[in-house]
Amino acid sequence: MRLLAGTALAALLAGPALAELTLEEAADLTEALWADYAERYAAETAAELEAEAIESASHRLRFRIVQFSEGVGQPCAAPCESPTGEAQPLFISMHGGGGTTPEVNDRQWQNQIELGAAYAPREGLYLAPRAPTDTWDCWHSAAVDPLLERLIRALVAAGTVDPDRVYLMGYSAGGDGVYALSPRMADRFAAASMMAGHPNGISLAGVRNLPFSIQVGALDTAYDRAAVARQYGEMLDALEAADPGGYEHFTEIHDGKGHWMDGEDRIAVPWMEGFAREAQPDRIVWRQQGVVYARFYWLAVPPDEAVIGDEIAAERDGQTITLSGPPGRTVLVRLNDDMADLDAPVTILAEDGTVLHEGLVERSAATIEETIEDYGDPAAVYSAEIAVALPE
Repeated sequence: MRLLAGTALAALLAGPALAELTLEEAADLTEALWADYAERYAAETAAELEAEAIESASHRLRFRIVQFSEGVGQPCAAPCESPTGEAQPLFISMHGGGGTTPEVNDRQWQNQIELGAAYAPREGLYLAPRAPTDTWDCWHSAAVDPLLERLIRALVAAGTVDPDRVYLMGYSAGGDGVYALSPRMADRFAAASMMAGHPNGISLAGVRNLPFSIQVGALDTAYDRAAVARQYGEMLDALEAADPGGYEHFTEIHDGKGHWMDGEDRIAVPWMEGFAREAQPDRIVWRQQGVVYARFYWLAVPPDEAVIGDEIAAERDGQTITLSGPPGRTVLVRLNDDMADLDAPVTILAEDGTVLHEGLVERSAATIEETIEDYGDPAAVYSAEIAVALPE
């Protein structure tokens, strides 16, 4: 694929081809716009990475990174280029503590940094962030999502992190965060591992395409963590049985262990390393909870129609897509040429068989640009968008 020079890119963006891009034009434009975006975003966030503190709104997310090669780790300065120059895995590891003093949370953060030596990924960046607040929900308040998104986008734009190999893990309060963040940010991660946390009643419906592990000590009775972990493991068993091909998971209740599992939870790391993210899965289950989102994988909704409690499901089979969700809800279906043949008709059906769309879909420079700027992920760029309304 050739990269368009600046003048050629400007001509394409300004020309009549905007309305009806060919497959080749869409591919060239995607590459050129991504390169332009990545350069701009890397420059915008360079000082934050250098300072090891990502900023969003009025919040800061400090972090430390240990870079691993063949299982051996060394501290590194962000953005941490790999020895080979290739993009590498990223393991985001959230500390415990939560609703306590800043000093206690600082010690928990330091402990999580040091745990990198025990978790020891085979390769990649082990990144331990410091929670932006000292409240009980320090890892799943509304402040956390944009900070983690900006951090991931910055490292991807810098070219040092592979967006298809970003992993989420956390211990105690950090485990609470894994439970809560994973369903609403599932499209960012390749796998997630919860250690010694509590779900606080969240639904795991949204992790349909995110391999998810649960580990708790059998003697960890505070807040009924062990009992609730068993219940959530059984919930995932049921979800997997009802939806073959989804909800890959494992649950391990460690006999004889309390809140601290003596490193036995390390089994999650090689398990996670076996997965890469599927950026455009054939089936999606999107449940809005905690923090509302206007997009999830290849679906979106108008921002004013993003409602807590909504659940939208979508399934793609060749050129046909089937949707279910709240009556009357507007759903934006985003496509690219890896997902469907955009030179052939596309059909969108409601769950009851109602035809919501049938026909050709135009590739659009505006959609390519919007999805790059909105999401900052080269593996999640779309060239076509279809808006439909679910039946009343």
